[in-house]
Amino acid sequence: MSRLPLVDANSAPAASKPLVEQVQRNNGFLPNLVATLANAPAALEAYLTVGEINSRSGLTLAEREAVQITAAGIHGCGFCVAGHSKIATLKAQLDAPVVTALRDGTAVPDARLEAVAVFTRAVIAHRGAVPDDALAAFRAAGFSDANALEVVLGVSLATLCNFANNLAGNDLNPELASFAWHGLAAAQA
Repeated sequence: MSRLPLVDANSAPAASKPLVEQVQRNNGFLPNLVATLANAPAALEAYLTVGEINSRSGLTLAEREAVQITAAGIHGCGFCVAGHSKIATLKAQLDAPVVTALRDGTAVPDARLEAVAVFTRAVIAHRGAVPDDALAAFRAAGFSDANALEVVLGVSLATLCNFANNLAGNDLNPELASFAWHGLAAAQA
């Protein structure tokens, strides 16, 4: 049960109502993350705005989802691991072994996505000050300096929603139940 109120279009602050309605229309349900963030209109607006900006980055949808799942796993946010596993599976069309590896923090059986996951872990572990060899390895995998900054963008988005969910203690929506996650199988860097 959430430690913070879950609001809907009827109970949300006035500034959040149109955003809540938009999310509900787009998803067919109101994710508990959004129902929590709606308590603070600026937080909800930031989440949706940064999410839209992130979607325009040079990283593919699969690469962006690799960042989100990796960060959520490190941050211990089962809600976001589940939500982004659903997107990775249904929208990015990632194979189950790839999604499982991202969720478990183990070697990803796709070289590009493995490079994204490793670099994401380095960005988080070193608070952005990744070692030279980590940046060189990311570049050697075919990524640009712009892509490195886009990983940082993705981590910033993940941090907002992961920490909000962790603060709230949000339960999974039934629509995400089949993607439930209960922790890392391997230690994170």
